[in-house]
Amino acid sequence: MDYKIQVKNVTKEYDLYKSKSDRLKNFFNIKKTDVPHFWSLKGVSLDVKQGETLGIIGVNGSGKSTISNIISGIIPQTTGMVDVKGDTSIISIGAGLKWNLTGLENIRLKGLMQGLSIKEINDIRQDIIDFADIGSFINQPVKDYSTGMRSRLGFAIAVHINPDIIIIDEALSVGDATFYQKCVDKIMEFKNQGKTIVFVSHALGQVEKICDTVAWMHYGELKDVGPAEKVIAEYRAFYADFKAMSAKEKKEYQATKKAEQLDFDVEAYQKELVEEKIAQGSKPAEAKKSVHNVLYKQVLPEKMTLMTRLAVVILVLLMLGIGFSHIMGYSFFSLLENPARIFHKLAAGFIALL
Repeated sequence: MDYKIQVKNVTKEYDLYKSKSDRLKNFFNIKKTDVPHFWSLKGVSLDVKQGETLGIIGVNGSGKSTISNIISGIIPQTTGMVDVKGDTSIISIGAGLKWNLTGLENIRLKGLMQGLSIKEINDIRQDIIDFADIGSFINQPVKDYSTGMRSRLGFAIAVHINPDIIIIDEALSVGDATFYQKCVDKIMEFKNQGKTIVFVSHALGQVEKICDTVAWMHYGELKDVGPAEKVIAEYRAFYADFKAMSAKEKKEYQATKKAEQLDFDVEAYQKELVEEKIAQGSKPAEAKKSVHNVLYKQVLPEKMTLMTRLAVVILVLLMLGIGFSHIMGYSFFSLLENPARIFHKLAAGFIALL
């Protein structure tokens, strides 16, 4: 099946460090620290076809925004493959906006980042301003905007730069009814143009109205994916059961699910995938290689290797050497030729102090 977006065996892990120093030690692989690992995604796979509108639903903390941010390239996955055939534009509250720049400057910057020329940006600038409808605030820094104003500007920019793939993450949750309807009309216009849309929302009514297919995320797992009517009905049934629980039962259920996200074992997951491949007829060596490529081909190692650490240390020393040589009044290369100059300069300074 041809796809516009493919997500395959994707996981996302966050290290819950207690301090910044622990994070730095772990990055340089200096000292092994016992850090809890929280898995926001636990092996998610799904395809989105050309022209399809996929809704992503789920309770808070289920991984909806994580998967949309990975698809759009804002954050990397921990393992797995993501293949996106086309340019993406993510629409969420303030996504991609530079708070110290004005609204107009953000329009220009976002356009340039999407590969538009200055003329192309100028051609659509007034349409963006009219759609956002934030008045004279367009000339003010975004940091002075309300949440709704940032969402309006972000949505207006994203839908006017004509991306192949549009990712909308809770962007319709703020703003008045008039702006909401304007956004829905624009989304439906994109649907009619055959654009691919990923729509993340808690509002099931919006999802039903806009989406063809729905993916139900549940505490890092893809619970179900299929026709919108079917999956939304299943989610509503779950949510009704959840609401019927006592406060204690709800708390216990959520604690159990979050504990599962802490206890997720990516190596055990990899082993399961290999066993599935073997059961399908692959040879063990081929299965291991295939699974390893899917999980790790696109990702960078979390910790530095010995050679990388040595390279970083050498680079830092080199930069310090160049800086020190300028302070001493010599060129870096002249000091390399005659290092004794450093000691002469230091001795002279010490004598002057005496």
